[in-house]
Amino acid sequence: MEYFLQQLINGVTLGSIYGLIAIGYTMVYGIIGMINFAHGEVFMIGSFIALTTFLLLVAAGLTFLPIILLLMIVAAMVFTALWGWSIERIAYRPLRGSFRLAPLITAIGMSIFLQNFVQVSQGARVKPLPPQVQGAVSVIDGVQISYMQILIIVTTLVLMTVFSLIISRTPLGRQQRACEQDSKMAALLGVNVDRTISLTFVMGAALAAVAGTMYLLYYGVIDFYIGFLAGVKAFTAAVLGGIGSLPGAMLGGLAIGLIETFWSGYFSVEYKDVAAFSILAIVLIFLPSGLLGRPEVEKV
Repeated sequence: MEYFLQQLINGVTLGSIYGLIAIGYTMVYGIIGMINFAHGEVFMIGSFIALTTFLLLVAAGLTFLPIILLLMIVAAMVFTALWGWSIERIAYRPLRGSFRLAPLITAIGMSIFLQNFVQVSQGARVKPLPPQVQGAVSVIDGVQISYMQILIIVTTLVLMTVFSLIISRTPLGRQQRACEQDSKMAALLGVNVDRTISLTFVMGAALAAVAGTMYLLYYGVIDFYIGFLAGVKAFTAAVLGGIGSLPGAMLGGLAIGLIETFWSGYFSVEYKDVAAFSILAIVLIFLPSGLLGRPEVEKV
């Protein structure tokens, strides 16, 4: 029982990271119907910005860890959001009205470009970071939750709540929902569709930056390739939860994290990815829209 609970905590922690990345996928798809396959690389860039910020702050003589962590997250969110805005403005906006495969090809090309850009600028070697948040709390005998895991879970819950409130109760959120339902009609009613889509990319990139920072602090190693697999897993989480649904993206992230963790704990770790994708296929057979997704209604 203790082993099960420990794996449950580990799975929720991993799933929280996947969920933060998955929200970016589901927000972009919900508004413009496009899968941003470069989003995993945005997550990777966020982790590199966080590491660079940490090294600069330590070199400047700052030693108070809470301030360092806060500045790491803020810097990663700001600069990664600028990356997200630039990607949308340069790579995606010119192709928004073209045939559907063009943005998809561009997204894959942007993903490869960002991978190689970071490889050339930062090097191909793994970048380590010594553990910064240490210590754990004993839940029951033999089961512990580390302070880093608590930080990841609490941060995810806070951000999920904040962004859900933004989408449901703010003018920007109403504009996003209007663009999701009918962007042409929203434009006729005075909604700046281009600005709304750009801000959606910015919000998704900022969440991916937080996920990248948490990944860096939790695992302690990053490289230019971490965005690919994490991006695929997060996209899988978004589809599993119901792409277009924020709660669904988080639920899908938690599901993928739990599947991977429990499979690794009780079966062969080499097949954890096979297990995750197999369960995705089974769910989509019976629930084509995902766990919380809505059936797509074709407008005529």
